[in-house]
Amino acid sequence: MVPSRTLRVRQRKHQHQMIVRLLMFFTVPPLLAGAVVWAIAQARVETSQRVEANNAVEASRSPRQHRSTKNSQAIDRESVRPKTDRVSNNPRETPRVRGVRESGLTVVDLSGVDSGSTDTMPAVTSTGFTAPQADETHQQRLVSVYESALPLHGHNSVDDAVFAKLFKLGIEPAGLCSDEVFLRRVYVDVTGTLPRAHEARAFLRDNDEQKRRKLIDKLLETEEYADYWAMKWCDILRVKAEFPINLWPNAAQAYHRWIRTAIRDNLPYDQFAKEMLTASGSNFRTPQVNFYRAMQSKEPEAIAKTVALTFMATRADKWPAEKLSGMSQFFTRVGFKPTGEWKEEIVYYDRRQGDNTNAEVVGVFPTGHVERVPGGVDPRFAFADWLIQEDNPWFARAYVNRVWFWLFGRGIVDPPDDVRADNPATNRELLNVLAKELVSSGYDMKQLLRLVLNSSTYQLSCVDQVGDPHAAAYFASFVPRRHDAEVLIDAICQITQTTETYMSIIPEPFTFLPRRQRAIAIPDGSITSSFLEIFGRPPRDTGMHSERNNELTAGQSLHLLNSNHIRDKLKKGNGLKMIAKRSINTTQKAELVYLTILSRYPSDDEMLIANTWCQDAAGTRELAWALINSDEFLFQH
Repeated sequence: MVPSRTLRVRQRKHQHQMIVRLLMFFTVPPLLAGAVVWAIAQARVETSQRVEANNAVEASRSPRQHRSTKNSQAIDRESVRPKTDRVSNNPRETPRVRGVRESGLTVVDLSGVDSGSTDTMPAVTSTGFTAPQADETHQQRLVSVYESALPLHGHNSVDDAVFAKLFKLGIEPAGLCSDEVFLRRVYVDVTGTLPRAHEARAFLRDNDEQKRRKLIDKLLETEEYADYWAMKWCDILRVKAEFPINLWPNAAQAYHRWIRTAIRDNLPYDQFAKEMLTASGSNFRTPQVNFYRAMQSKEPEAIAKTVALTFMATRADKWPAEKLSGMSQFFTRVGFKPTGEWKEEIVYYDRRQGDNTNAEVVGVFPTGHVERVPGGVDPRFAFADWLIQEDNPWFARAYVNRVWFWLFGRGIVDPPDDVRADNPATNRELLNVLAKELVSSGYDMKQLLRLVLNSSTYQLSCVDQVGDPHAAAYFASFVPRRHDAEVLIDAICQITQTTETYMSIIPEPFTFLPRRQRAIAIPDGSITSSFLEIFGRPPRDTGMHSERNNELTAGQSLHLLNSNHIRDKLKKGNGLKMIAKRSINTTQKAELVYLTILSRYPSDDEMLIANTWCQDAAGTRELAWALINSDEFLFQH
């Protein structure tokens, strides 16, 4: 009997299935067994290397260093390292970030890379710098990257107050930071941006003894300075279009523009404050009136609390009820009314508030002095005049303490927006000196920055000399802190020559930003991105410094180490491609990578390793990825 066509097809299908099953039976088990054996071997190798590195760390620590880092907690980035490292026939391995230590900086560890050198394997010491085992001279060379050989001495009244306190407490200050560290530090603190490679090279080659002072003066006149310090003030002044502030996009844009212009033109701080406190008009055409609209409540007591937090750096919700009520009387005549234009609102002096329109307003200043304001006179002017007096105990001190916090990561009174009797200044003389300098300069905001930035206190190294946990409160050294979210994404975009997309849930023309928009110049707190949210950008709901979170988290480490967002920027951006085009050899390429990312030249040992990696495009990307994941890049130091 001749089988039908359908039967023949079924027979062939059955034969094919049997062949596939036999192949799977004979090939899959050996492959699985091989994979298991390979995984076990890799785990043993990694465990062995980790134990050896830890032993090397303990062996290279001095007793003082051991004490200083005994209680410091480390985030082991090996635990969040991507499992799929780049596979290559090249014997060199992917660089690793050993760990993030709270006690200092961790330079990226490329110890697993085959550089062709016979040097012993480096280890991460308690200071956070990479050094070979039992090689003190190598460690000293790396520390010298961060410290200057110049002698330490006071430059101005800031140093006199700080060093006098340290001498009294018997605390030894750190040495001066190196030119490389100062360059990067002052660029980020003043402009929120990294120096470009040619700017770093020019500064490091300059032999002028006054080059630091000249650089400070230059940076204070840049547009980036206005952008970055306007961003700081927008956090305090709650510049946000959406809930719960509800300024609306065009009002937020106008308010930001006014703040930025005031910073750029160096409007005296007393005038800056008085204009916001006394302004009347449209929220679109008189932008400073948005100070009264950028609040979650428009009741007089809520306004008084916001004024106290913003300009006195004190939390009035902790005051006695009668004290808060007395100050709130100055804001009982603030009125709000809409217009025919969409979302426009007029802020004005409304004499009709209250039972008697001609009655005087009796307010009480926080000092306890009673002020009687005649009917028909806006009481806000009386409060503003009292606030900006030279002998006011809050106004000037609150501002200089904020500036100190922004530059050092810690206030003289800390937190900087919680001034109260049971939270005293760690150095009252320093606080008084800064306030006096501000007042005597006519409330010149740039002059105050020049004073602090030119001080030896600001230019101290981050290498702690004593390991005293209390020394940071007295500014004996520069304490490393993670960069702001906006600074980090702008730096990554600058290095890779890529752009970032920012958006808002409000479909308004005022929320559309150009492709080249820098994060530090975003005018509206409602316009954001996933990166900014992950890295702790403040929501601008309360105006408190605690809204910004600059602590490094596991989620942030994972994003930097393993996200397509960062890898695509490195791979598709033109930044590293341009470095390759401008370089004639691997040495020049390595120098450009380090100058672009870390704002310094690589050390001799780093150059040996970087030369190997910079032989091809993939290796250059891996080197850049490793440096971006290092604490030296992520932290202001």
